[in-house]
Amino acid sequence: MVDTSMPQERTVLRRQPKQERSRERVDEILKVTMQLIGEKGIDAVTMKAVADRSGGPIASIYQYFPNKSAIISTLYERYSMNLRALLQESLGNIRSVDDVMLAVDDILGKYYALIQADPSIRDLLNAIEADKTLQHMDIVETRLQAAMFTAATVAFIPEHVRERYARTTFLMFHLSGSTVSLAHMLDGEEAVLMLEDYRAIIKGQLQLFIEARR
Repeated sequence: MVDTSMPQERTVLRRQPKQERSRERVDEILKVTMQLIGEKGIDAVTMKAVADRSGGPIASIYQYFPNKSAIISTLYERYSMNLRALLQESLGNIRSVDDVMLAVDDILGKYYALIQADPSIRDLLNAIEADKTLQHMDIVETRLQAAMFTAATVAFIPEHVRERYARTTFLMFHLSGSTVSLAHMLDGEEAVLMLEDYRAIIKGQLQLFIEARR
């Protein structure tokens, strides 16, 4: 069974910041890294570039992060925590099948808006997928988010198809990331239609599971 409670941020920091000044330094490092990703792409992000932009010696970066992957990993964890909070908010009021369908609309809308508000997130996610040491994080996170959705909706699914339902939900959550990323690369009207089509696919799958008979 997957624990669907809201986990705390996993730590990849070399040293945990305990004082306010140290926490502010870590936050600045993370903020600057996201700025560099958004402006120049992930390949342009180096420990030296982060140190130069954040206004401190490079030693102050290594004090908290052993390498670039550790910074990217921490950024991904913070992004994931924000996404989980949005997901939990959308799932909190499900009482009927209609609520499930509304939750699908709400989740996709919030996810699209989150990426739209900060396009550098797309580059961050691409960096995670490109780094073999970090790919597993994305799989684990997607599985967790899918489990949250499954736990909130499984009461409407016949018991004999619940295992397949959980597996399909995991697949749909994985595909959601690709779909939203594609939508952001398209023109306005086509992006809207793409999201509407994907919503219809998800709802169609949900309806098949809800109406499943032996």
